[in-house]
Amino acid sequence: MTDVVVTSTGCMKACDHGPVMVIYPQNLWYGNVTGEDAIDEILDAMEEETVAEAYLL
Repeated sequence: MTDVVVTSTGCMKACDHGPVMVIYPQNLWYGNVTGEDAIDEILDAMEEETVAEAYLL
């Protein structure tokens, strides 16, 4: 993937679902991203231009 920026932030008001990952400009919110396997699934979905339904909020 190119043109990717990773940043950290404070509270995103979704504490019950944390850790949370937000993908812009698609405005996809993923929750319970608790390990490398979850991140890999989300990144794979991004590369395939699909959504990682298991983590979608």
